[in-house]
Amino acid sequence: MSQDAHTSSWPVLKRLLGYVKERKLGLLAAIIGMAGYAAVDTAFVYSIKPLIDDGLTGQDPAVLKWMPVFVMGIVFLRGVCTFLSGFCMAWVGNHVVMALQQEVFGKLMTMPVAFFDRHNSGNLLSKVTYDASQVSSAASSTLVTLVREGATVIGLLGLMFYHSWQLSLIFFVVGPVVGVMIAIISRRFRRLSRGMQDAMGNITSNTEQMLKGHKEVLMFNGQKVESGRFHRVSNAVRQQNMKMVAADSIGTPLVQVIASSALAILLYVSTFDNIQDQLTPGTFTVIVTSMMMLMRPLKSLTQVNASYQRGIAASQSLFALLDSDGERDHGTRALTRAKGNLEFDRVSFTYPTKETAALKNVSFTLSPGKTIALVGRSGSGKSTIASLLTRFYDIDEGEIRLDGVDLREYRLSDLRRQFALVSQQVHLFNDSIANNIAYAAEGEYSREQVIAAAKVAYADEFINKLEQGYDTVIGENGASLSGGQRQRIAIARALLRDAPLLILDEATSALDTESERHIQAALDALRKNRTALVIAHRLSTIESADEILVIDEGQVVERGSHQELLEQQGVYAQLRSIQYGES
Repeated sequence: MSQDAHTSSWPVLKRLLGYVKERKLGLLAAIIGMAGYAAVDTAFVYSIKPLIDDGLTGQDPAVLKWMPVFVMGIVFLRGVCTFLSGFCMAWVGNHVVMALQQEVFGKLMTMPVAFFDRHNSGNLLSKVTYDASQVSSAASSTLVTLVREGATVIGLLGLMFYHSWQLSLIFFVVGPVVGVMIAIISRRFRRLSRGMQDAMGNITSNTEQMLKGHKEVLMFNGQKVESGRFHRVSNAVRQQNMKMVAADSIGTPLVQVIASSALAILLYVSTFDNIQDQLTPGTFTVIVTSMMMLMRPLKSLTQVNASYQRGIAASQSLFALLDSDGERDHGTRALTRAKGNLEFDRVSFTYPTKETAALKNVSFTLSPGKTIALVGRSGSGKSTIASLLTRFYDIDEGEIRLDGVDLREYRLSDLRRQFALVSQQVHLFNDSIANNIAYAAEGEYSREQVIAAAKVAYADEFINKLEQGYDTVIGENGASLSGGQRQRIAIARALLRDAPLLILDEATSALDTESERHIQAALDALRKNRTALVIAHRLSTIESADEILVIDEGQVVERGSHQELLEQQGVYAQLRSIQYGES
């Protein structure tokens, strides 16, 4: 490893070791097991000399009697050490993975919405799953290799020098050549492994694309196109696999040839008279066996850098996320229940990922108990206003006040508790319907209150038709429900919260006409004692609003009641004529 690699990886490694501190007893037991494993292997090789020189020659027959007991004891100790090192390392490693996963998951929950605008959800998922486990497996394999194989090398080399330092010197002539050869092969493998990861990623991507777009493939007879595309990526995987097989097939014999040359030199040197005088059959066998056994740990030690670097890279990825700024909450003012007086004062805002402003100098006032509707073309900035109220984003200029106080002065948790949000994109959890309605507040509401909210949202009628009623588990994002049913559960969730402010972002968009009529009546009743901000595509749903703001390219271009805006014959009247012309 280069000095640069050491310099950059040491702080990461030091921080990673911090996760092991709480499990240091387990780590110590694992190291004892690994060192014991190496000691047992060395002791077994050492026993070959008395077996051959004393036992088999008849000089000390007692050796043959205790040797079976010794072998059984050695095998038993080896098994104990293997279990101790394997189990304890897995115990430590799994705790590290759990700690990292929990910390990353917790961090992701604190990140601002803008963070998720910039990052692919698949990459974030891989941090929780793949990167965390990669850290543990790479760190475990690195530690096992360094301790167990390192101790084995030291033990066997010590044994060789103890019996014949002259013959042992041969190892230091041939050993570096073997090391260099293995290092070259390892680099080749790493390069091919990266290519394999890319190729496998392409297979996953192509398969996912076909599965998600299966209807389009069938509709446009795209089977031949998709088959050709998949053939190309699967063939690339086959080619990468064959390159790895070729590297392994060439590399293993090369290492064996170099290793056998060391053995050949050893055999040749053993013919020298002055060497022969010092050698017994047992000594010679111990040295040859030690040299052959050294090849495996040496090969592992030369490859340890690859797994070490994998672990360091995964750690850097995780720590970069953990060190990134979470959602800032500088608010200190507590808020139990807001009166509902909202003011937008010359508000301008640009999304972090965009260059064009989403809102430009927007001002309006919303009095308690009143309803303001926002209308306009897609992308005009309507939903942005709702996101700024709940501080999913912070404004660039101007001020948003709730009950006369800047939103940024309130504690985030208190502020968001004042709003009930029903958006076009409903998200439901893989849980029961009752728990989805009372999400994150299961203990606060009784079953009767949950059912009452569902009845007002006209969700009770379809829930009772389900086999397990309110205890029905609805699958990921309510996969077993229709769009309208999901929307009604979301409205029931908002009703149950009884928040003083209501944000309806295209809340009735997924409902059929009859359901919409029922829900609209429920929402009208709900809005009586609440301050409501309604974002609507269907203009028929907001005719009764106290004031309608027409938003275009981030600016308020018209405002007034439904009747006033129709009389102006401006953008609102134009939107309405287009919509009614389409219907």
